[in-house]
Amino acid sequence: MNSTLKPSSTHPGSVLIQRLTSTPEFLPFTLVVVLTVVFAALTPHFLSRGNLSNLLAFTPELGMIALGMTVLMTSGEFDLSVGSVFGFTPVLMWTLFNEGVASLEVALMIALVVAVGIGFVNGWFVTRLKIPSFLVTLGMMMTIRGVALYTTSGFPQRTWRAESWLMDIVAGSFYIGEFRLYASIFWFIGFALLLGYVMTQSRVGNWIQAAGGNAVSARARGVRVAQTKTWLFMLTAFMAAYAGITSSIRVAAANPNSGTGYELEVIAMVVIGGTALAGGRGTILGTVLGVLMLRMMRNGIVLIGVPGLAYNIFIGVTILTMMALQSYLARRHPSGSG
Repeated sequence: MNSTLKPSSTHPGSVLIQRLTSTPEFLPFTLVVVLTVVFAALTPHFLSRGNLSNLLAFTPELGMIALGMTVLMTSGEFDLSVGSVFGFTPVLMWTLFNEGVASLEVALMIALVVAVGIGFVNGWFVTRLKIPSFLVTLGMMMTIRGVALYTTSGFPQRTWRAESWLMDIVAGSFYIGEFRLYASIFWFIGFALLLGYVMTQSRVGNWIQAAGGNAVSARARGVRVAQTKTWLFMLTAFMAAYAGITSSIRVAAANPNSGTGYELEVIAMVVIGGTALAGGRGTILGTVLGVLMLRMMRNGIVLIGVPGLAYNIFIGVTILTMMALQSYLARRHPSGSG
């Protein structure tokens, strides 16, 4: 009696495809590729050196906020005050400098310390007083924005008198041929690599995910959940502050209204990138892709002539579509979704 071996029901190629499609980074990466092809086909200006330079000039600023928000959301919290911190911190820095209170270098350090203090207050209210982060950071958002507007009477702070090596390090620009780059892109890449390592290769990353996945179990395993979340609120505020200072140097103005609405756009970038809104799962690479995707979308729809006011329609539809697709893939490949 002849016996034949049945071929394996799982082909190596299909296994690889399943693994790729079940990763949270797959959808944002696919959409980045699709958007690049579509916009490049619709307008030749999209891939021009000038447009790519402009695209990369603003991307790191929102991107740095999004990186901080990623680790915070992975722990199960989020921060609605990042947009206000983005606007307030450079106002504080340039006010101290313009009034002769401190040199630019000292003013920058003071502004960053104040921002970290804001993050600490957020964390203390959330972890010690047990107030939901939505309410705490909503209150902080209004408070910080109000302080910035009141102290400046709503007027931007001048920056053009400043001459410092610090400005070149933080947001200086240089050319590679006709292609203009800002130092902020390297800061963004550096922060992304550092936080990516922390999230995937360190014990701290395990603490962050455990705190967001199941805080009770995490405490039972010895994770200091309250301290971890407080540090993450401080980190998020620092990233928003540094991004705001970077922006003020690049545009030569510190506007107290800067960053309005950024908190929701950043959360959208993080969620689209594959970080779970409820916590327990986060991806730095996915966030980088989510940032690129939304910035490309904003840039591309303007180039092809779509009214800028329609941007929110595209973003809303994209978020709903991405969430539906990620939910579908998570149900189809549950082992790879966590």
